[in-house]
Amino acid sequence: MSRVPGWLGRLGAGLTEMGDRLNARRAQAEKDDDFGEGDDFGRSNGIDRSGKDSAEAPVESTANGTGTPPRPPSPPSDTLVAAPAPAARPDPAAAVPWGMRVAAEAGWRLLVLAGTVWVLMRVISAVQLVVLAFVAALLITALLQPTVARLRRYGVPRGLATALTATLGFVVMGLVGWFVVWQVMENIDNLSDQIQDGIDELQRWLLNSPFHVTEDQIKDIAKSLREAVGANTDEITSAGLEGVTVIVEALTGILLTMFSTLFLLYDGKRIWQWTLKLVPAAARPGVAGAGPRAWRTLTAYVRGTVIVALIDAIFIGLGIFFLDVPMAVPLAVFIFLFAFIPLVGAVVSGALAVVVALVTQGVFTAVMALLVVLAVQQIEGHILQPFILGRAVRVHPLAVVLSVAAGGVVAGIGGAVVAVPLVAVTNTVVVYLRSYSQEPALRTSPVPRGATATGVAPVQPPTDVSPS
Repeated sequence: MSRVPGWLGRLGAGLTEMGDRLNARRAQAEKDDDFGEGDDFGRSNGIDRSGKDSAEAPVESTANGTGTPPRPPSPPSDTLVAAPAPAARPDPAAAVPWGMRVAAEAGWRLLVLAGTVWVLMRVISAVQLVVLAFVAALLITALLQPTVARLRRYGVPRGLATALTATLGFVVMGLVGWFVVWQVMENIDNLSDQIQDGIDELQRWLLNSPFHVTEDQIKDIAKSLREAVGANTDEITSAGLEGVTVIVEALTGILLTMFSTLFLLYDGKRIWQWTLKLVPAAARPGVAGAGPRAWRTLTAYVRGTVIVALIDAIFIGLGIFFLDVPMAVPLAVFIFLFAFIPLVGAVVSGALAVVVALVTQGVFTAVMALLVVLAVQQIEGHILQPFILGRAVRVHPLAVVLSVAAGGVVAGIGGAVVAVPLVAVTNTVVVYLRSYSQEPALRTSPVPRGATATGVAPVQPPTDVSPS
């Protein structure tokens, strides 16, 4: 019994040591939670907090006296393991092919531009009379403005110079119109008889021609024409009633044109300066430089067209006059007016002269008139226009044909007249703005040497910003 207290003492000492180890492990686990993942990595590689390898740590004796290495502490139950991050998806814009992205960017810009043009055309169609009157006033101003400038250089006041020039111009145009109407009314009866005789002669020529046309076929054609006229009597009557409206609109357009021409001749400079104020400040220098160039192009086009049309009218009129074609002078005036419609007008006026010669004087006279028209028009197209218009109006023939067709579809004869000068002015403005936008790059580039210096010289902005 003397040895029982000793055993109990050793048991108590072992339990006390085990409790101390449990307290130490609990404290160690709490510190591990504070240190985080970095300390867990050190313990997973066998390194304790003191920096020594856990394999070199002394073997602690257990309660039963056997030496076993202590187990590493288990991680706390509230520690979460991070899930692997999902793979990043590519940008949707980067997934679209480059060509498709470029096409889409250009497509929506073209749609916006087309929508703008469509709205502009709708607005112009709604106020077509006003637009055509103002454009006609611009063309007349381009024709008369040099006279005002010349009178101003002679010391005539601006108001008096404008009044004299406008009055003289409108009187001349009015006299030309009156002369044409007077000649037509004076010769209409004689022309009707000549047309009837020409039709009879044409009928006899067809009967004796190698085309083997029979008299019954000619009678059928005449009968079809009479039936067509009778069937369309209502349309002809309504067209006559609409003619009254057309006359009223024409008179309104003439008054608007005269009123606009007076103000453009008198106050064109201030009108242009006011227009420049509507342009954003960043684009104002370029527009200020493009305006005078566009005005010079328009002036050169109008002057050259008037000279070419006058030469056509004089020589074709003399030709058909010596061929004894009736109403040679009114036909010459029609040729002069139709010359303002490039290409198409010359064809129409020449064909009119040939038809009148055919139905009044016969086939031989019509062939001779056709030769006269073709000769004059060939001289005009290959000699007069390049020499008179020069490089001021550089428009490709295809652009001329397409612009005349588009202008005729949109606004009739008036649109066909103003289409080509509009294209010429637009071409001049675009060329100048492109060169103006390249000017800063040319200023910062190295100075060119040799023969290339003249080809890349920067464009200087003009000092005159007035169209008048």
